[in-house]
Amino acid sequence: MKLTKTAIRTAVGLALGLGAAATLAYAQSAKDDPVAEYRAMFGDDNPAELWQSRGKDLWEQPRGPKNVALAAVCDLGLGKGVVKGAYAQLPRYFKDSDKVEDLDSRLLTCMVRDQGLDRDTLLAHRFGDGDNKSDIEALAAYIADQSRGMPIKVALTHPKEKQAYALGKALFYYRAGTHDFGCSTCHSQEGKRIRLQQLPDLAAADGAKEAMTTWPAYRVSQGEVRTLEWRLGDCFRQQRLPEMIYASEVPIALTLFLAKNAEGGVMAAPGLKR
Repeated sequence: MKLTKTAIRTAVGLALGLGAAATLAYAQSAKDDPVAEYRAMFGDDNPAELWQSRGKDLWEQPRGPKNVALAAVCDLGLGKGVVKGAYAQLPRYFKDSDKVEDLDSRLLTCMVRDQGLDRDTLLAHRFGDGDNKSDIEALAAYIADQSRGMPIKVALTHPKEKQAYALGKALFYYRAGTHDFGCSTCHSQEGKRIRLQQLPDLAAADGAKEAMTTWPAYRVSQGEVRTLEWRLGDCFRQQRLPEMIYASEVPIALTLFLAKNAEGGVMAAPGLKR
């Protein structure tokens, strides 16, 4: 079939139009998510896999003065050594510690109490930096991956779980500091952003699911896996609030509140973040 000049112009114009639309769509996607090109380049791969591998070894190897493996003694809520699906149900109340614990604090409990490791040393290396890698971040990456594809489901049955949820909700809306900021200042409305960073509405189910299903995450800008406690602590820093005490009731309560908002979201952690 012989194409007329008009048909050729129309086809070229359509191709150019589709190409421009695709370019614009990608540009908008990259603008909304600065890591989009990085994710596309890596495909299904995530550097967090290196942390997961080390975390698996740390979970299974006997360590500490008591020379025992976490896999033999640490109960994350589903029984000693059970990691499959455990992260998706944290934070939760633990009878043996009489506390509501998230993953970071529960790992500390097991490593100190059951393995005999020094708490201060663990806290001094809670966040990795270059050659100084964090055991907790590696363990978190491995354990979170074991809940991949499972829905978030946290309980509010024990009185201490209810108290923690209420505290987390109050903290989320509490405003203080030199800028009168709170979590809700940035994360309680749709469509807000800081520079290129979109700010999910964590008070709503969709926004909470988007965030809670992808932490812990590999931070491209830092070259490290970070846990949700790190993310919350950094939010406190940006709000000009006093430094958040790691593994204290504050991050645990906030995490429980956000996890309950995200209930039903399907775990995809470790994620890949800016």
